[in-house]
Amino acid sequence: MPALDGMRILDMTQYEAGTSCTQALAWMGADVVKIEAPGGGDPGRGPTGNAEYFVVWNSNKRSVAIDLKSEAGRDLFMQLLPKFDIFVENYGPGVIEKLRLTYDDLRKHKQDIIYARLKGFGVEGPWSSYKCYDMVAQAAAGAFSITGEADGPPMRPGPTTGDAGTGVQMALALSAAYIQKMRTGAGQYIELSMQEAMTYYLRTATSGGRFGERAAGRSGNGGGPNMTLYPCKGGGPNDYVYVMAVTPKMWQAVLGVIHSARQDAEPQGWPGAEDRDRLRGEISNWTSQRTKYEAMKELAEAGVPASAVLSTQELYLNEHLVERGFVHEVDHPIHGQIKLMGWPAKMSASEVAIEAAPLLGEHTANVLNEELGLDDDELSRLVTAGVVGID
Repeated sequence: MPALDGMRILDMTQYEAGTSCTQALAWMGADVVKIEAPGGGDPGRGPTGNAEYFVVWNSNKRSVAIDLKSEAGRDLFMQLLPKFDIFVENYGPGVIEKLRLTYDDLRKHKQDIIYARLKGFGVEGPWSSYKCYDMVAQAAAGAFSITGEADGPPMRPGPTTGDAGTGVQMALALSAAYIQKMRTGAGQYIELSMQEAMTYYLRTATSGGRFGERAAGRSGNGGGPNMTLYPCKGGGPNDYVYVMAVTPKMWQAVLGVIHSARQDAEPQGWPGAEDRDRLRGEISNWTSQRTKYEAMKELAEAGVPASAVLSTQELYLNEHLVERGFVHEVDHPIHGQIKLMGWPAKMSASEVAIEAAPLLGEHTANVLNEELGLDDDELSRLVTAGVVGID
C-alpha cells in the first residue's frame, strides 16, 4: 500500500512552487485532484496546454476544470471540499480572497480542513503584497549573493530551489499536519514564504558570518586546488570534473592519483598559497588527458569525492540513474513515450508508479460523477454553461 494512501488533496497550485508540493505527495500515494480554470488551466501549461514544463511537475494528478469565478462553479467546489483532507494554493497576492476561498470560507464547509498557502513573501509583513517567482525569492533569501566569482557580480543560481525547494518543505509540513489530524481530528492553517523557505538552503553559507554579524562572500567554483572544477578531454561546455577533497587524507589521495607515474613525487600537506597555481596546473594537465567520466572513476576509486559535470540531457541517459530505476518511461497522450525523472526516496513498503501529467479537464467527468453523483445530462448542462471543462 502506498505510504499516503487515503490522503486526499484539492490542488489549486500553478507553475512550480505549489505543483512540486502536490506532486511529491502524489508520488507517495496521495490522491491529488488539480482544480484548473476551463480554457487555460495552470499557466505552466503554456500556449499548447501541455508544455514540457507542466508535464514534468504534474504527473500522478487528476485534472478537473471548474470556473471558480462563477457561482455554479464555486458551489461545485464547495460540494467537493468535504470529501478531501487538504487544500493547497499558491496564487498571487489577493487572488484567493477575490474568489472567496479563504481559510474561513472553507472551514464553513469543512471544519477540519488542512489549508496550505505558499506565498513569495508570506501573507503578512511589509513585502507581503509583492509578486514573486523562484529567482526573486532566491535573490531575497541571499542565494544570488553567494553565487558567482569572488571579484564579479552576484549571479543567478541554476536550480529552481526557490520554487521546488519551497514545495518540498510544504509537502513535509502537510504530511506532519495530516498525521496530527489523524491523532486529534483537527485541521490547521499552514503558510510558507518562499523567501523564508530558501534561507533553509543557505544555512551552511550563513554559518561563517558570526550569526549575522557579517556577510558571506562569493567563491566561484572554489579557491584552492583541493576543491574546484577541472577541464577534461573533449573540450565541450560540460567536459569538467569537480573535485572536493575536504580532508588531508583525500588531498593525499588526489596527489597519489595524479602523480602515480612520477618517481619523484613527495607527499604534501595542504597546499599553501604559493603552491596553488602550480598544483592546479598539474591537476588540470592530468584531467585534460581523460574524459570527465574517466577522471571521476580514477579519483572516486581512490577515495576522492569527485563527479563529472552532467548536463541535463545526460541525466536521462546516465547509467547509474537508469540502473537504479530513477528514470521512468511514461506514455503521454500528446507527447507520446517520454522519460521522466522520479521521486528520490526509495521506500521498502511503499511504491507508486509514475503516471503522465493530466490533460486539462481530463478527469472532470470522472471526479464529479464519483464524488458528487452527477450524471451525463448534468455534466453536459454544466459544460454548455461554461461552468466546467471536459477534455
